Amino acid sequence: MASKICPRVLRSAARALRPARKPQWQSFTTSTSVRSEALAVHRDSSVNNPKIPFKFTPQNEKLIQEIISRYPSQYKKAAVMPLLDLGQRQHGFTSISVMNEVARILEMPPMRVYEVATFYTMYNRDPVGKFHVQCCTTTPCMLRDSDSVMKAIEDHLGIHPGQTTKDGLFTFAEVECLGACANAPMVQINDDYYEDLTYDTTISLLKALQNAAEQTGTTGRESGLGGEAGKGAITGNDRNVKSGNEINEQQASYAVTGVKIPAPGPLSGRKTCENSAGLTSLTGEPWSNETLRTDGAL
Repeated sequence: MASKICPRVLRSAARALRPARKPQWQSFTTSTSVRSEALAVHRDSSVNNPKIPFKFTPQNEKLIQEIISRYPSQYKKAAVMPLLDLGQRQHGFTSISVMNEVARILEMPPMRVYEVATFYTMYNRDPVGKFHVQCCTTTPCMLRDSDSVMKAIEDHLGIHPGQTTKDGLFTFAEVECLGACANAPMVQINDDYYEDLTYDTTISLLKALQNAAEQTGTTGRESGLGGEAGKGAITGNDRNVKSGNEINEQQASYAVTGVKIPAPGPLSGRKTCENSAGLTSLTGEPWSNETLRTDGAL
């Protein structure tokens, strides 16, 4: 009888007692977008477009054949990474023309080469300075004050990560772990690691590199990555691969036309990654045969 009098009230009360049903849809959530210093797509520019011709030097062509011979003929596309690196060392950066030439040599779709070049951060798809300064700011370096190294680079060069100095001499980048955690904080400049850095030693290193460039009469605009774009073959005489000349272990410096540049490695006095506080174990003479047991028991 009551249901006939106030049916709406009872029906709504009955609905309230029912277990809540889960919705059959899920809402989309968005996170803060992470901006990158480089686009994953190509944009034509005056220095990087398919109309700019690129060919490997005869010396590098011989090296390419040696690299390809390491792989089965049906898998020669596996050589795409070393060939891109070789093209970058010759041209100064991995331009779209370098990628297209590598695709032609390896007989693979250009898109497959683009995928590799855009995935790995060691391929610079835009021009970089003569000295590519990459500062690590991952946890081990951060705990040992990589912020001071970053500040030293910014203060001395007047640029921020992702920028190049006006003279084209330095390109500055902030990077993830470079694997020298025992010698943190550190930077990679071209192919060399400089470790155990402080604010002052970082500025001294940058000044030495600037002085060397002035003495040799080269600037970043006159030369590509490593300072001698155009050679690019992996030989002992190529500074694109080995920056500087032979290391003088006594002075711990490179000799570049009489200008002293700190040798790669720790700049704190350490030789490698030994304990900076000195030897704390194995301080005595090692055992010799006369100290071993003679009764045959282990």
